[in-house]
Amino acid sequence: MRKLFISLCLFGTLTVSGQEITLDKIYSGYYRSNGIAGIASLKNGENYVVIEPSGIAKYSYKTSEKVGNIVDGSFESYIFSDDESKILLLKESEPIYRHSFLGKFDVKDLKSGIVISLNNGNFIQEPTFSPDGSKVAFIADNNLYYQDLNSQKITKITSDGQKNAILNGLADWVYEEEFGHARQYEWTKNSDAIVFIKSDESAVPEMYIPIYNKQLYPSEMRFKYPKAGETNSTVSAQLYRLDNGKVIALDLSGFKNYYLPNVFRTAKADEIFLISSERTQNASDVLKVNTKTGKVTRLFTETDEKWVDTDNVTLEFLEDNSFIWGSERDGYRHLYWYSADGKLKRQVTKGNWEVTDYYGYNPKTKEVLVQTTEKGSINKVVSRINIQNGKSVIISNPEGNNRANFSGNYQYFIETSSTAARPFTYVLKDGNGKKVKELQNNDQLLQKLKADNMVTREFFTIPNEAGDQMNAWVMKPKNFDPNKKYPLFMFQYSGPGSQSVSNSWDGGNGLWFNHLVQQGYIVACVDGRGTGYKGTKYKKTTYLNLGKYETEDQITAAKWFGKQSYIDADRIGIFGWSFGGYMASLALTKGADVFKVGIAVAPVTNWRYYDTVYTERFLRTPQENPKGYDENSPTEFAKLMKGKFLLIHGTADDNVHFQNSLELSEALIQNKKQFEFMAYPDKNHGIFGGSTRPQLYQKMTDFILENL
Repeated sequence: MRKLFISLCLFGTLTVSGQEITLDKIYSGYYRSNGIAGIASLKNGENYVVIEPSGIAKYSYKTSEKVGNIVDGSFESYIFSDDESKILLLKESEPIYRHSFLGKFDVKDLKSGIVISLNNGNFIQEPTFSPDGSKVAFIADNNLYYQDLNSQKITKITSDGQKNAILNGLADWVYEEEFGHARQYEWTKNSDAIVFIKSDESAVPEMYIPIYNKQLYPSEMRFKYPKAGETNSTVSAQLYRLDNGKVIALDLSGFKNYYLPNVFRTAKADEIFLISSERTQNASDVLKVNTKTGKVTRLFTETDEKWVDTDNVTLEFLEDNSFIWGSERDGYRHLYWYSADGKLKRQVTKGNWEVTDYYGYNPKTKEVLVQTTEKGSINKVVSRINIQNGKSVIISNPEGNNRANFSGNYQYFIETSSTAARPFTYVLKDGNGKKVKELQNNDQLLQKLKADNMVTREFFTIPNEAGDQMNAWVMKPKNFDPNKKYPLFMFQYSGPGSQSVSNSWDGGNGLWFNHLVQQGYIVACVDGRGTGYKGTKYKKTTYLNLGKYETEDQITAAKWFGKQSYIDADRIGIFGWSFGGYMASLALTKGADVFKVGIAVAPVTNWRYYDTVYTERFLRTPQENPKGYDENSPTEFAKLMKGKFLLIHGTADDNVHFQNSLELSEALIQNKKQFEFMAYPDKNHGIFGGSTRPQLYQKMTDFILENL
């Protein structure tokens, strides 16, 4: 269950004036923010490209001026070949799940101007240039192909692909959702072989979802979904060599091989890395594949007494094929430098902070470029860190949430930055962090919001019963009176490794929270145990007891607020979506004496109904740990329900199935509990489309106004 970003879908334009942030304004597009799409550097280090309405535009770092369009026309995304002589253009797409989609792609030769349609213009998935730029591999109907760009000949690598049975080079549902990507194949550096993962999901239990869509008889969406403790796909690693056209299975029998989530190209010809693990996910093998011989060698095993984050792998190969590896082994996520044969050279970063993103390595300065929490867990900064001595230099803003897109030679970067009080800005900087030019800002948006009496989040910490200081924020009315009692509305997500208390702009729920504040509520958020960026001890406390300590911390936070002179302790509500909906459900049962109102959107209500990879990473299987499942399930505590409860779910949710809310409903009904239930026909986990989001947020707002 990857964290759901709840954006308020903004569309259209409308000129509105006034002194209040309203739902009508939010959904009219009045608060639309500016951005820059598809930023990428060219390898010369002198130019970068972005997606504009007129095409793929080229800009100069030195002058920040537009040079022209590389390609004219409207495209959803693009990928350059390694030598940048060709560009892969996505013209049309149809979404499948969270990451996967069907697309129609063209390849344009930027020297000759020749345009070639991949797969004769038919839909494909996950196309990738060979490193020499002469071919493109892709997937169609669960089979792996490649197309020669000179002859346009299409070669079929596999023939056994079948829906809900065999996938070649493509992740199944649970791999895609929990390991975070759909593509499971990689070219070798010399373009003469491909290593891919074959998944046999024939024995995986099938989930079916009725699709109504104004049909006389509903149709069905059927897909393989392994629930906790059930059968997963059987996976194997396959090697295909172009010279002989043969596919051979790699022998992984001597290694951890239950999950094969990652395939990486190295800096060496004839070599691929695989990351593998057992079902328990507390140890991962780093494997080297010789693609000439098919021999597989284990370099080392990453272990953890609880779990290894195989959905968040950092692996970067340097020119000599040594590599940078991300690990939490010292209690914080840091970088480690390994030799090409898997021997640890040194720990690159160290301290009570974490590396949260990796941007690249500058061989001239021997520095890695990273995003870190060096300035506190609610901030993210961009730093240069020397891999030999660990010296760190912050080159972004020292506060807020900062990201970087670096030039090919690392002499420039485009900084994307925001704080809780300032929407996104895009600034071109040199490699030392000196501002060259502001490329884009959202000053007009900020002026509109200030004119409509926007309030910003105040950050602080709250102690829990374990003695931890939990990060928190609060939003108070503009005319806040400390002698007055206010109702409190709490928002949280609380999932493992997540973060909701961040010094960053929130143009989604943040606007809605402002609307509630203007109706006289105080809105707050607390990141309790299990959340991220405060070290592994804090994050992994919840192991085998998912939901227990997270609920205790939300109850503790609510009680802390209730003791403040300005909070009405009898009027505290809580809201969450997905994992947050699970937490809101627990709060209205286990925390029923504290919370008067709860809103749960698309909640898990029993972890037995959720998928294997995510659930078992934190709870093991239900067979191994039945108490961990049952003692933290809202359905088991329905008899404790008090207060007003609004349950919301989309009927076509492929992630957290509608079944969860139906089971909780039945438990509440059998315990004679009254509650409200809103079902959204044919809507998935995000619950959006047409007027859905405006109706949903109006529904929740009315519920709060009437009951809190």
